[in-house]
Amino acid sequence: MRIAVLPGDGIGPEVIGEAVRVMRHLRSDIDCVEALVGASAIRRALPPLPEETDALCRGSDAILFGSVGDPEFDDLPFAQRPEAALFALRHNYDLYANIRPVRVFPGLEEASSLRRELVAGLDLVVVRELTGGIYFSEPKSQGSDADGTRWAVDTMYYRAPEIERIARVAFELAARRRKRVTSVDKHNILATSRLWREVVNEVARAYPDVELIHLLVDNAAMQIVRRPRDFDVIVTENMFGDILSDEAAILSGSIGNLPSASLAYGLSDRTFGMYEPVGGTAPDIAGKCLANPTAAILSVALLLRYSFNDEATARRIEAAVDRVFAAGTRTRDLAGSRAFVGSREFTDEVLRCLEVPA
Repeated sequence: MRIAVLPGDGIGPEVIGEAVRVMRHLRSDIDCVEALVGASAIRRALPPLPEETDALCRGSDAILFGSVGDPEFDDLPFAQRPEAALFALRHNYDLYANIRPVRVFPGLEEASSLRRELVAGLDLVVVRELTGGIYFSEPKSQGSDADGTRWAVDTMYYRAPEIERIARVAFELAARRRKRVTSVDKHNILATSRLWREVVNEVARAYPDVELIHLLVDNAAMQIVRRPRDFDVIVTENMFGDILSDEAAILSGSIGNLPSASLAYGLSDRTFGMYEPVGGTAPDIAGKCLANPTAAILSVALLLRYSFNDEATARRIEAAVDRVFAAGTRTRDLAGSRAFVGSREFTDEVLRCLEVPA
């Protein structure tokens, strides 16, 4: 079994390196093979997603992805920027189902941007459609009229099968949890959202035990900070999901706590997917070993759960992270005025907890 490890840019190599330590500690039978992606590839005169990297991904059982991006390349055309690699991977492997679990770990309630009583015990999942909508639809263009007035156009396009398959992921996930799906759209304005709601309602009929709630996206954004514990599984289209999942992530105290899984097909056994922390490259702390590796370590748990059908080991990792936080260990982003540890020291504590019986 093989994992394509793409550390990427900024803090990506640091946190992914710690995640690989955890993986190798628990599963010596899995081969972790690194390759270049993003700015690290561009600096070697390669495209953001080199052919060798793409070939490694095609020959692997899953992808562990760090982060891509560097301000040095922000003025390049998008296809030449580091971020193009991420969009290419999503498109090339049809990674249409993005799953972002959002939890407030016991002991971290005070780190949240909301009051303790609002977030204690928070446990929700955002299911985001990842390969359609305004980010991928054509045409996209910029131009100017004869009088010099500049314009730009982006297209939002969805087909019913795209909506149906992501809705089924959400309902299957909710059926294993608290049996509530909140579908987020802009039904009162957008034609794509009217189709979205129609199809989600059709899918819901196959899951009579799962409650379905519809929210407009502006109301959903408000309710996530007003009553976040009411949510179980949120399902929404690409752009809305991008915004809402980051909003929900910060409720945990740090975006560095949140893993994600981008899956090629549903939640069946041995699903191919790409697993990544959601926090970005954080160039201001890159190379200082200060980054929070929690999201990367928990992304390994998701990888084992969905791509290797190893639920037991996934739970061991999650329980170990819980115990590290409960013991008071903090990285800089969570410490406030308290003492903090670096990336490697935090992972050392996770490895220690993995060896101590629960």
